[in-house]
Amino acid sequence: MVRSALGPAPGKLGRKPSPLAAYLPAATVVLGSLLAALPIVATSGWYPDFGYLVFISWRLLRADPWPPWWAAPLGFVNDLFTGYPIGLSVALWSATMLALDLIDRRTMWRDYWIEWVLAAVLIAIDQWLQWRVAKVVGAAPDFVNMVPAIIISICVFPAIAWAVSRADAWRLGR
Repeated sequence: MVRSALGPAPGKLGRKPSPLAAYLPAATVVLGSLLAALPIVATSGWYPDFGYLVFISWRLLRADPWPPWWAAPLGFVNDLFTGYPIGLSVALWSATMLALDLIDRRTMWRDYWIEWVLAAVLIAIDQWLQWRVAKVVGAAPDFVNMVPAIIISICVFPAIAWAVSRADAWRLGR
């Protein structure tokens, strides 16, 4: 028998998951929320809510990395970094988690396009509800100013989903 056949498996066979595998999804969501703290100067909020995009990317990719109740603390962290009223992201992210759980129970399969449309609907609902809360408080711009943020968020979602899938592959040792 050849000696190389007796050695360790080449390539990716035999790799173990990362020791921090359980915490990586939550850490990436927090890092996405931290992007709101970047010094971007703009007269209107054209940039997407990266924390929410990473959150729904993880949830659409896998339902198992965290329990459903983690939506509340992650939403709270997002509220702290983005400047939304405390509790807004907690409520929206928890509702998103519940909605996606219901959709998972009702659908047999989803492909890339269905997930993108689903994410687009969730992003639009999230942005619209943020605008409604701002309008109640008296700080809402015209809804026309919110449309670029919605379109940019929907267009950026595939890149965020790809980055999350790469992080998940690293997390699982693939």
